[in-house]
Amino acid sequence: MSEYHNPVLLKESVDALVLNPGGTYADATFGGGGHSREIMSRLGRDGRLLAFDRDADAAANAIDDTRFTLIHNNFRFIHNYTLLEAPEGLDGVIADLGVSSHQFDTAERGFSFRYSAPLDMRMNVQGSMTAADVVNSYTQEELEKVLELYGEVENYRRVAQLIVAARSVSPILTTDDLDGAIAAALPSFAGHKYLAKVYQALRIEVNQEMRSLEKFLDGATKSLKAGGRLVVITYHSLEDRMVKNFIKTGNVEGKEVKDVFGRSAAPLKAVNRKPILPAEDEIGNNTRARSAKLRIAEKPEEEGR
Repeated sequence: MSEYHNPVLLKESVDALVLNPGGTYADATFGGGGHSREIMSRLGRDGRLLAFDRDADAAANAIDDTRFTLIHNNFRFIHNYTLLEAPEGLDGVIADLGVSSHQFDTAERGFSFRYSAPLDMRMNVQGSMTAADVVNSYTQEELEKVLELYGEVENYRRVAQLIVAARSVSPILTTDDLDGAIAAALPSFAGHKYLAKVYQALRIEVNQEMRSLEKFLDGATKSLKAGGRLVVITYHSLEDRMVKNFIKTGNVEGKEVKDVFGRSAAPLKAVNRKPILPAEDEIGNNTRARSAKLRIAEKPEEEGR
């Protein structure tokens, strides 16, 4: 559904993913179903697609096809569901990371500073922690860590100080409250870009995105058949670095591990050494594509599951 989310690098990612029309695949980030629909269009009668999304809103986009299964859960549990739904393993897994256009554009979800709304940011509205909980309960040191690590926010200490000072007067419960609390730290130009980094940091913390991504990469790799492919689209440097490191070394820290024979223990092999970037015309039609990077890896035949 283009109204829900405009898929990025659609042809390039699905071209890299679907090599066997009769295979079993997983779309780890279903969202509006754009990538899933393209995958389904290329599957034969025996092909299957498992799709994951923790946002209940995505259920409205479910595909009416017996070959399709939508799982309402975090993609970090992909291996558990693969063992249940496709014990023979997966021929490929795709993940389009980040927040869907629908989530950004639904004001009451609180993902964007463009709207006056409750400071929520939960991808799964059944989750217990909101962005308001983070800004009102974390210590200054914890806020500094979140802002620096997940948003690469310049002057993150100043922002954390302003948040702590503001909440001592009145709880920070809305996007307007947060914007006002940190207004003194915003640069005189491109303030919206600065705010975007702050909101990104809080969103990642609320949804535990980096921890989920690490679990997903490990689970997806275990779920792949020999020769199966992992296809991931990233949107910011932190998640892209994690994906790149995992493909290269088998861990998100990028620490090379070798077996007793001195061979790399990494379970995947990069298909493209450099990320595939969107064409200029796609960026022109979809501004979200501007920062997208596509990485592709394959599980070597000799590795198996």
